[in-house]
Amino acid sequence: MTSSIYAAKPWLGQLTEAQKAEVHPPVSVPHAFRDAVARVPERTALAYFDGRIGYREADELSDAVAAYLAARGLAKGDRLALMLQNTPHFVIALLGAWKAGAVVVPLNPMYKAYEVGHILADAGVTAVVCSDRAWAGFLRETAADLPVQIVLTACERDLQTRDDRRVLDFERLPQAEDAADLLTVARAGGVAPAGREFAPDDIALIGYTSGTSGRPKGATVTHRNICHNAERQRAGHELPDGATIFALAPLFHITGMVCQLAASIVGGGTLALAYRFESGVVLDAFLEHRPAYTVGPATAFMALGAHPDVSPGHFASFAVISTGGAPMPPALVDGIEQRFGHYILNGYGLTECAAPCAAVPPGRRAPVDPESGTLAVGVPDPASVVRILDEDGAEVPFRTTGEIAVRGPQVVPGYWGLPAATAEGLPDGELRTGDIGFMDEDGWLYVVDRKKDMINAAGFKVWPREVEDVLYTHGAVREAAVVGVPDSYRGETVKAYVSLRPGSSVEPAELAGYCKDRLAAYKYPREVEILPELPKTATGKILRRELRSRT
Repeated sequence: MTSSIYAAKPWLGQLTEAQKAEVHPPVSVPHAFRDAVARVPERTALAYFDGRIGYREADELSDAVAAYLAARGLAKGDRLALMLQNTPHFVIALLGAWKAGAVVVPLNPMYKAYEVGHILADAGVTAVVCSDRAWAGFLRETAADLPVQIVLTACERDLQTRDDRRVLDFERLPQAEDAADLLTVARAGGVAPAGREFAPDDIALIGYTSGTSGRPKGATVTHRNICHNAERQRAGHELPDGATIFALAPLFHITGMVCQLAASIVGGGTLALAYRFESGVVLDAFLEHRPAYTVGPATAFMALGAHPDVSPGHFASFAVISTGGAPMPPALVDGIEQRFGHYILNGYGLTECAAPCAAVPPGRRAPVDPESGTLAVGVPDPASVVRILDEDGAEVPFRTTGEIAVRGPQVVPGYWGLPAATAEGLPDGELRTGDIGFMDEDGWLYVVDRKKDMINAAGFKVWPREVEDVLYTHGAVREAAVVGVPDSYRGETVKAYVSLRPGSSVEPAELAGYCKDRLAAYKYPREVEILPELPKTATGKILRRELRSRT
């Protein structure tokens, strides 16, 4: 029996015939950007607090950056590291790098010297664009022994005038002697070099994985990968031309890069930015920019819903809201719909498939598996094949758990400089995700958990997600994460970490008992620890590995 959606109900999640006629992924993101400049030159491309940049101006600024990079020796295919928050500087530098023919290496601004040093060396980076604070703080020293030849820095307070100290709590530093100022370069004018256009299968960026097992690996994301999913976001979510997309996910992450930035460019829309996530600032930005679409992790929506000033009016402009990064607990989806009138559309993807490979189609509701209580993450992209495999690589029957495997136009060709890892993780071009899930007879995909996160309690399998979903139904719980901890009798036992909603109070024993009443005896947490906040990545994923290290 096959677990492919095409053997189930191929109509589920498919585009309409009218939508199919409109789906023409561009050759590359720079190609899509130039199309938008030609069509809507005066439309706002970037909105940053009270600052606005139109398509024509963004084109001129990024052309000048490309000219500068080329004049200083950046060749087509060279790698440029980009380490900035959600600001117009990020977009201008990204477009300038691509116009110059560079392969972009996005970096998390929260990375420390050790993490950045590994990536710069592994990717062979020769140019860096970063904040002036990062360059002065540690990047100059980190890059000293590496072949970095070109450095552009930016003060991210620029391009807006609002004094919002909640997120912009820094001042401009004196310009570094060994770096050029990004905006000075961009405003100096210049013509992007000719002959550096990308083909669809050229590498657009190297997205480094989070390194949950071993050192981070660089996934070689092509322009075809990005453009396919960007166009799917626009057409699949039925976003109108010129729609405003709010960048809730960070742009350095594949979700923000593809589902927000690239999707906005493909649709000739406005990308609204607010530096980095702070729930009060984001809610203010929703009212100011009136976005039609956003995508973010479950933890972001938890934080927005917990803000004391939040109201349905903050969400009134949205046509579609979706989530990615980690599956949404059913209780959170229901709670947001009841409070704010929006049903959040689940989605599933990885860096290796340029963000989404499955999503809940607009107008449909994801089913909840009656046995596990798991909410479906969607149906596969119509151009993709998603299979569920056992440990020997054979397909399993419907509703049987196994490793999720993906093949399609969004799947990357491999890992940078790692042929053995490519052969193992992408055999014959099919991505072995490391995620455990199952499909039902109607083609809905369910993600149970990461393969490595399974808890073995006296021989019984416990998937943390199932326990976490139960905890989220308790009225006092804001965030939950479940891990396995050593146990002398059972080998491993279940431990839960939770943070509480503002003003709530509950004892650990009460939460353990709540789960005991709703789960099999081997699944409920024997230990519950309440923390003020759970550790997270910059993209909002709760870090189970950090919680394991506490035991």
